Amino acid sequence: MEWRGYIPAITTPFAADGELDLAALGRLLEWLYGEGMHGLVVAGTTGEWPSMSPAERKALFAAVGDQMTGKLPLLAGCSAFTAREAIDFAQAAADHGFGGILVTPPPYFLPSEDEIHGFYADISAHTPLPICVYNWPPGTGIDMSLDLLERLADLEHVVAIKQSTSDLRRFVTTFFALNERVRVFGHTMDEPGLALLESRGGDGTMGAGGVLGRDHPDFYNHLWAGDVDAARECGLRDRLILDQWYTPTLVGRFGSGPAILKAALDVQGLPGGHVRAPLRDVSAQDRERIRETMVALGRV
Repeated sequence: MEWRGYIPAITTPFAADGELDLAALGRLLEWLYGEGMHGLVVAGTTGEWPSMSPAERKALFAAVGDQMTGKLPLLAGCSAFTAREAIDFAQAAADHGFGGILVTPPPYFLPSEDEIHGFYADISAHTPLPICVYNWPPGTGIDMSLDLLERLADLEHVVAIKQSTSDLRRFVTTFFALNERVRVFGHTMDEPGLALLESRGGDGTMGAGGVLGRDHPDFYNHLWAGDVDAARECGLRDRLILDQWYTPTLVGRFGSGPAILKAALDVQGLPGGHVRAPLRDVSAQDRERIRETMVALGRV
């Protein structure tokens, strides 16, 4: 288990006709690797998994695995409506060199806590890979309680929790309760996050897209090296894009998260590409606002 630091949930490039653009994906992967990311999450929320067919998601795992296995820790987004589907995706990920899976509770159904526990228990009993439980209230409509997360942490193959809440108190409570049992991701790269990491340590952040390149992993690299001021500077740059592009509850100001992040890649001359319907690319006006932020950060 080498999951630590900044592990972006990467975008999935689509061409103008909506087809999966594997050539652009390859270029994006090489850029992310060259910028020093500490790992990659593929086909997560930012990767637009709901709009991909099972065959496309498996093709994505194959392409990423062929290019990146042995270079970085790879986590496969295996969220699905049933445990059987998630297990099938996990097997495909394992076949292509991934080291773990990231799974939300089943969206839309709003299952009970016992049903969610059963869902993860089924996956744990049959997955070939370690599991990172993903609490993502904006996307699933479910905000898993600490009691439930504690139960899930006892499952054999659950080794990490991505606590993607916008409530700092909820994150801190989760971290103190579970950080000695599983890895807990979701540290903010700001003053509260720095204070927590300095005083109690922590595992890292599974962030969205890695669009600031080396600034993201360097927040942790500097912190681990004892240079808190340099880490703070990286964190301030990350905070700028959060404040300008997202609401406090992590909803995009200009459209969906994937559309914003793809525009941020595009304005840097990197392979962002298009989102897939029903999502829409950001408007020309909003793309210019995103460009202005990147210019202010020296990325353009």
